[in-house]
Amino acid sequence: MKNFVSILVFLFSIAVYSQAGHIMQGVGSVNMSMGGAATGQPTDISGALHWNPATISTFNEDILKFDIGLFFSSPELSSTVPVFDDMGQPTGQFFSGVTEDDRGVSPMPALAMVWGANDSKHTFGASAFGISGFGVTFPENALNPINTPQSMGGFGRIESDYILLQIGFAWAYEISEQFSIGIQPTFDYATLELMPNPTANPTLAGYPSTDKATALGFGAQIGLYYDTGVGFKFGTSYKTTQYFGDFEFDNTYLNGATATNKFNMDYPAIWSVGAGFSEGDFDIALDYRLVDYENTDGFSETGWTPTASVAGFGWKNISIISAGIQYKGVEKLPLRLGYTYSSNPIESDVAFFNIPATAIIENAFQFGLSYEVSDAVRLDGVYHYGSSAGATSGPLLNPLFIANYPPYGAIPGSEVSYDMTTSMVMVGVSYTFKTTEKETE
Repeated sequence: MKNFVSILVFLFSIAVYSQAGHIMQGVGSVNMSMGGAATGQPTDISGALHWNPATISTFNEDILKFDIGLFFSSPELSSTVPVFDDMGQPTGQFFSGVTEDDRGVSPMPALAMVWGANDSKHTFGASAFGISGFGVTFPENALNPINTPQSMGGFGRIESDYILLQIGFAWAYEISEQFSIGIQPTFDYATLELMPNPTANPTLAGYPSTDKATALGFGAQIGLYYDTGVGFKFGTSYKTTQYFGDFEFDNTYLNGATATNKFNMDYPAIWSVGAGFSEGDFDIALDYRLVDYENTDGFSETGWTPTASVAGFGWKNISIISAGIQYKGVEKLPLRLGYTYSSNPIESDVAFFNIPATAIIENAFQFGLSYEVSDAVRLDGVYHYGSSAGATSGPLLNPLFIANYPPYGAIPGSEVSYDMTTSMVMVGVSYTFKTTEKETE
């Protein structure tokens, strides 16, 4: 068991990246191909477990599902600063540059299982999903002001890695043939690495580098699901804030000095409502989500602390719309199309604080399919493409400028901006152990 847990943590901690804010838009090949919509239309067990535990009551089989994806992002970081003469006066010229991310491809796994007993109104589920993350690697670049070495006034190499693995245990109960409730306690493991570390106090040597820090968290989810019996289905769920302990960083400055600091970053509460419609060979799903960043530690705070460290990301609440359609008219080959829209949580005045977390995708498009190998085995696949639909931009900030340019010390004439595209190929396999018959009234 110890070896199994170690392998599980390693597998899910390799890398995972976000689509909407720092939230994965979906989990697994099927749910991703439906744009992440599943709150009122449970197309597969992974999406059901992640977005609405009440919907697992619709599965009359014992099913095990595993997915693995290869994810690629291509963010670009641009910056511009005015040039000053020896007297400190602006020359009217500007120094500008662009740095491309060189992170490469990262794996993204998902594991889920649902089971129940014959003639029972109870259904159970377990899952291990990488549900959140961000990460960039912008190399030191003397031609881009923000990536110049710290000794020259820049930040040098900018690198970040945030990963959140969530393990959930779900229970659903059929109050009637049409109405179900579900609850799911969740347990979380997160890692965070920042270079340089802006949450630490700077010295004359600048901000430090740090080792990867870890934190444990917990939360819960509750959901309701109603099937009208005439094609229309509805669901709602609420995932509480995932409350984490502090990340504890061991910092090393450029002059060799060491220090420690703590930073708390929770995972936001999410309220979801969804509707579905099934008729003949078609399944249609539509979800709306509200993500509460404004009441989440690490995201609600913003600005500089009295010691010139960064207090937090300063994100606003966001809305997410997920939509998907599945066509089952081709024998043994269901086809799916999905779309996801997300608003941007980062306003221009705090864009500078969010350079390590640039993975903001506004529009995402998916195409997926499955192949039913047998009654027990099904293969799934999806291709994803996402775009930030333009750059997030704002001024460079300096705490020494706050007195003249409140509240964050914007440097006049400066700008930092970033945008990105993402692509992913994911495949999965599900295995049905047995079919169960639900108790009827």
